[in-house]
Amino acid sequence: MSLSDPIADMLTRIRNASRAKHPKVTFGGSRLKIAILDILKREGFIEDYAVRKDKQKSELDVMLKYSGRQPVIRQLQRVSSPGRRFYIKATEVRPVRNHLGLSILSTPKGVMTGREARTQNVGGELICRVW
Repeated sequence: MSLSDPIADMLTRIRNASRAKHPKVTFGGSRLKIAILDILKREGFIEDYAVRKDKQKSELDVMLKYSGRQPVIRQLQRVSSPGRRFYIKATEVRPVRNHLGLSILSTPKGVMTGREARTQNVGGELICRVW
């Protein structure tokens, strides 16, 4: 089965699993998904993730993080989509939820948070916002 937007599917699976208070969620892997999960782990939104490789495909297991009984991820919002790409300059990067959240960008220097893109003065495609 081919998805038209695998990143949106990943974000939806994480959002649904955290709302249902599941300990982990599994989906197909890609380099972009791993880069996004790396940022989510580094910024403290998920506990951890693991990559399982089969012969042809890879699978990602994401261990979700909770604060008490509440999920740490309150909202995952896809901004850019395959049908409508959304690009911003480094000067247009805005704080998400009064610095409580973060934006994730795909830049020529790799996938990074909005804060990192602004300090490195590089713009790119705004993939999603998390808070």
